[in-house]
Amino acid sequence: MILQSCIALASAGLGLVAALAWNDAIKALMKEILGENEGLAALFTYAIIVTVIAVIVVLVLARMAAKVGGEAAIDREAEG
Repeated sequence: MILQSCIALASAGLGLVAALAWNDAIKALMKEILGENEGLAALFTYAIIVTVIAVIVVLVLARMAAKVGGEAAIDREAEG
């Protein structure tokens, strides 16, 4: 039980670190594409792009889970 909790916490921590790294990379890419403008339009563009990427990743992971016989969390939550 303790080992499972440690693995879950370590996985969550590493996931957060990876997410922050991707956040910085995407921000730098947006600055390259949109310039140094930190205006409202640039922030919304960044937010929309990140949301689209997140949705695509979740859908791909759900399909992968279904292929290996697992049940995707997105299906369970949608069923209620």
